[in-house]
Amino acid sequence: MGSGVTILVAIMVLAAAGTVLILRFMIKRAIHSVIRIFRQHNAVTIRDAKTMEELGLNPKPFLERALRLRDYKPYALQILRNANVIQQTEDGRLYLDEGQLGSSRWGNAKI
Repeated sequence: MGSGVTILVAIMVLAAAGTVLILRFMIKRAIHSVIRIFRQHNAVTIRDAKTMEELGLNPKPFLERALRLRDYKPYALQILRNANVIQQTEDGRLYLDEGQLGSSRWGNAKI
């Protein structure tokens, strides 16, 4: 009986660790995707800043979100904004600050 409980606990710990690792991987992949989107749209200076709609990053409607896998790009965008890698102009447009990106933990990533 004791070994059965130990195995069950080990399985639960491995499942929790696996979930955390998968979540980290998905967010990291989304961060790279968001950076790539900004570069593809040339939104890398304050002069070339774009709206979320122009970048294709505006939230999807509820039904569209409900019928698809989770989109981690909104979380990635928020992480990058909190790290000051994505800056916002006074009129709400966004741009990628390459200087901040270079000094961030994502600065040397292959994107």
